[in-house]
Amino acid sequence: MTVVLGADLGTSGLKLAALDLDGVVVAESEVGYPVERPRPGWAQTEVAVWQRALDDALTAVAATLGDRPVAALGFSGQMHGAVLVDRSGAALAPALLWPDQRATAELCRWRELPEPDRAALANPLAAGMTGPLLAWLGVHHPELVARAATVLMPKDAVRAALVPDADPAVTDRSDASATLLWDVPGDRWSTAATAAAGVDRALLPAVLPGSTVVGTARVLGRGVPVVVGGADTPLALLAAGTRTGVQVNLGSGAQVIRPGVAPRPGAEPAVHCYADAGDGWYAMAALQNAGTAWAWVREVLGLDWPTFAATLATTRPGAGGVVFSPFLAGERGGVAGPTDRGGWTGLSADTTRADLARAALEGVACAVAAALDLLGPDADGTVVLTGGGARDAGVQQLLADVLARPVQHVQVRSASAAGAAVLAARGVGLDLVPVRAAGPVVEPGRAAESGAVRARWAAARG
Repeated sequence: MTVVLGADLGTSGLKLAALDLDGVVVAESEVGYPVERPRPGWAQTEVAVWQRALDDALTAVAATLGDRPVAALGFSGQMHGAVLVDRSGAALAPALLWPDQRATAELCRWRELPEPDRAALANPLAAGMTGPLLAWLGVHHPELVARAATVLMPKDAVRAALVPDADPAVTDRSDASATLLWDVPGDRWSTAATAAAGVDRALLPAVLPGSTVVGTARVLGRGVPVVVGGADTPLALLAAGTRTGVQVNLGSGAQVIRPGVAPRPGAEPAVHCYADAGDGWYAMAALQNAGTAWAWVREVLGLDWPTFAATLATTRPGAGGVVFSPFLAGERGGVAGPTDRGGWTGLSADTTRADLARAALEGVACAVAAALDLLGPDADGTVVLTGGGARDAGVQQLLADVLARPVQHVQVRSASAAGAAVLAARGVGLDLVPVRAAGPVVEPGRAAESGAVRARWAAARG
């Protein structure tokens, strides 16, 4: 009857999952919330909003769980961002989030680092990471930085508020490595990058294993051990059980991930290198525009998802010569840059709405293939697909064709939350493996046509 809880703090919503010790999700809930955008390019959320979402999610599962014992609670969270908190763990200002662009000018401090120090960060520069956001706060709100006891990542701020008697100045490797303040080969905070941010080293939290129990919280009317937790992408990897090969998570964005890589310095890397939920590393090529681009296309064309996806069966590969660039919100680099934008090209008087829809589906698949190329060659093998965008059989076939690799969709309910529950279970000495539903292996086909689609898409990108 015992359950383990995992909470995933997303950008626009919190998911809570309760898993029994057989790995079955016996209860789950989701609570949405808006992202505040007080100025163009800004993205922030009050920590109190996240706290209320957690309370509401717990309330929603309370009746289903009844008096089942709760062994532990773990947190997963959106990566990057910055939350300044005081010694009690109370937030001093809204959390600044990963899509935030206010610190773009501060990135010059990282570009001016000596070559060895810059290379040790081993990650592309992005304004929404913790280091640049801290630098911006130091310039524009030095009084907040002076009052702060520590800077936390989003999931750490929620955990600190839930467990007020614990030391709030704690995070894990998976989140710390994604701050632009982490020496990746040295696996420690970077002295040079911390100086670039203009903050005292004492402001950075201690880094503990994600399964470490930090305290006990009152949850569902009972005392529950709470562990440090981890970042959402590596916890989704943990839940899916992917240890080798390549995993493509297709949701609002897309993450093309290779676990088990060796960290190495790189001054201008095209892909990210982050710590996983254990003591290893993964490489990731991330796309901000995937499911969000499809949602925009469906709204513009007036198509529901089944009709949109069905165009893969009713049209030919190549969409009648139409090519779609999905970068409606720009990208971080690699596949596309921050100033790139989306749209259709190759239109003619014969272009149909179905052609436009198919081109949009192909455009995201080609962007995923370009991201996979950035990770470099790997051993041939089946690509694991996760995320809601990959559930459709037609999309799976499209990805197999464009990637020229077999693919298999592996479904784990509330994957990042389930991964957080795995960490929580480990923290109290339990072995938890989430139930995974693996679909059929889909083999690639239409090699010549799919190759032409990729070539035309690449040519349109210039």
